[in-house]
Amino acid sequence: AALFAVLAALATENLTRRKILRNDSIIAILWSLGMALGIIFVYLTPGYAPNLMSFLFGSIITVSKTDLWLMFVLAVLVSLVFILLYKPILYVAFDEQFARIRGIPVMLLNYIIIVLVALTIVLSIRTAGIILVLSVLTIPQNISNLFTNRFDHIMIGSIVIGFLASLAGLFISYYLDIPSGATIIFTLVVMYLAARFIKVATFGKKNQPNS
Repeated sequence: AALFAVLAALATENLTRRKILRNDSIIAILWSLGMALGIIFVYLTPGYAPNLMSFLFGSIITVSKTDLWLMFVLAVLVSLVFILLYKPILYVAFDEQFARIRGIPVMLLNYIIIVLVALTIVLSIRTAGIILVLSVLTIPQNISNLFTNRFDHIMIGSIVIGFLASLAGLFISYYLDIPSGATIIFTLVVMYLAARFIKVATFGKKNQPNS
């Protein structure tokens, strides 16, 4: 899964930059290909076929000690990359042309970030599931962006919000005996709606960051 995800991410970036296909079209094609191959391989594998629901929507009971260690290593790696390359990443994120003028290796940084995102998605599949994992990577940022436009504040806020939502979702799923991944996403959506309400009630609709 990690190998396929990294190759798919790199292919998406490469084909998009060469303007062979639109980004959303490439993602749709590779998503469909990956899902189709996954289902085919599962049913071609001899022996007991695993429960696909746990892969699609996540299940905390499938997370092993190896997964936790891999997540920890990836978290450390991502933290080091952003600590050491924060300013170059900031320049590339907001203005690639300016970054090139400053001599920043834009392509290399983009590929590094894409690989890290791909690995993050793969390692999050057991907890959030294939279908819901993208929500884990987007909703916390949108919540944080409601209250700030600063890149560093959005990053820190997203981490805190994601952590709190994960804890709350796991707590609720444990006591209600429901899927952990879906509960975490539901918690994030509720938090987003609550944050949106607080934002509008406190500051009004004027000067709200776009999200």
